[in-house]
Amino acid sequence: MTPPDPIQSRTLQSKSLLWLLVILTVLFCVVVWPLFGAVAWAVFMAIVFASAQERMVRLCRGRAGWAAAFTLMVIVVSVLLPMALLAVSVVHEATAFYARLSSGEIGIAQYLQHGIDALPAWAHTALERWGVADLAAMQRKFVVALGASAQALTAHAFTIGQNTLEFVVELFVMLYLLFFLLRDGKSLSVQAERALPLEPEHTRHLLTQFATVVRATVKGNVLVALVQGALGWLAFWVLDISGALLWGTVMALLSLLPAVGAALVWGPVALYLLITGDAVPALGLAAWGVLVIGLVDNLLRPILVGKDTRLPDYLVLIATLGGMAVFGLSGFVVGPVIAALFITAWDIFARSRKGL
Repeated sequence: MTPPDPIQSRTLQSKSLLWLLVILTVLFCVVVWPLFGAVAWAVFMAIVFASAQERMVRLCRGRAGWAAAFTLMVIVVSVLLPMALLAVSVVHEATAFYARLSSGEIGIAQYLQHGIDALPAWAHTALERWGVADLAAMQRKFVVALGASAQALTAHAFTIGQNTLEFVVELFVMLYLLFFLLRDGKSLSVQAERALPLEPEHTRHLLTQFATVVRATVKGNVLVALVQGALGWLAFWVLDISGALLWGTVMALLSLLPAVGAALVWGPVALYLLITGDAVPALGLAAWGVLVIGLVDNLLRPILVGKDTRLPDYLVLIATLGGMAVFGLSGFVVGPVIAALFITAWDIFARSRKGL
């Protein structure tokens, strides 16, 4: 009886181990997928606040556990609590705006109708063909649709409560996981570097790019969006426009999309003011939007992120929209990260091909 070939035996063991690793990885992803948002944001926050954790470790004289606990408290007080208060305020203002819109106190359609009536006959005919000439009827339909949505939300109160419970659970999981990622982040990154079946140089390049893009997206895009939203809210508040906080929040959310951004909010409002005869406020809002809100991205982003970490705007736009379509709110970070890793992986592959 011939003894087994040790080379074939090792090859079979390697293939078996690889298949076992693939199967268990897929199963693990299936198990974790319901909590993907919580896990992803825990990773994102750990990367963004890694430098704060390092400073806290020095203040705590090397006790990483206490440092992680203090850093977590800073995150809750400085990030999560203000976001919760802002969300409550926005919901309250949105409810008040809907009440004023449904009661007819806010008659947007009446003012815009005057502008449409002043258009040439051919333009008015085109608008009638598209079904947008009668703005008053469109506003009534819009209010009816909002009312139906509100009734649907009331009818599904149990589902809302269930979703609230899921949100609380995901928030707890995120904070719980974030503590351990802050405490053990360095050792986990070293283990990941050793485990990936790549050249050490390529592995470090991928992990570095991953961390860089996460910091760039969260720290840069979110802060720029908050600043643009705050500037938009300030302009609307000065002009005494109803729902200033609501529209400022919408402006901040739209600012996450490059090449689209806050102009989708302040632009129509400036046009509305111009049509209704408020030429000075309209020109002032347009100037504020172009010269202040529009330049924030170009001024702040290089300071917060750095020019060398930016992806092309068209790629960020596609990756952000696609990421949000697949992963929900987390997609505005996940999408650009995947796009950056895609480009990095192909760059590594191209350079390795040249080295053959």
